[in-house]
Amino acid sequence: MSKRKIADEQDARACVDRAKVAGQSVGAWARTNGVDGRSLNIWRVNLERAGHWRGAGSSAASDLPRFGLVELVPRPERVDSGSGARYVLDIEGTRLEFGDDASSATLRRVLEAVRAC
Repeated sequence: MSKRKIADEQDARACVDRAKVAGQSVGAWARTNGVDGRSLNIWRVNLERAGHWRGAGSSAASDLPRFGLVELVPRPERVDSGSGARYVLDIEGTRLEFGDDASSATLRRVLEAVRAC
C-alpha cells in the first residue's frame, strides 16, 4: 500500500500535532494513519531546525513564519551508467551534480523543483 506524502507545512504541522496528542511517535502515528513516515519526519526535522515549530496547543498558524520544503523522491528509472562525464552546477550555495547517465526526465523534474524555490 502506497502511503501519502505530506502536502505542505500546514499538513506536516497538523500530522505532528495529532501524533503528539495521540501520545505516539511520529513514525508510529504515520504507519497507523497511512502517511509516509519519511516524508512526515523530514518536515518535522526541518521545521524544528528552522525554529518554526511550536507543537500541539500552539497559537494560530498565521502567527508562525511560513516555511517551504521541496521533496524530491527518486523514481526507479535508471540508464546504464558508464564512466561518462560528471557535471556540477553551484548556484548560490546550492550544488547539483549529475552525470551523462541522468535521464532528461529526471533533470526536468529536478529543475522544476528548483524553479519552485
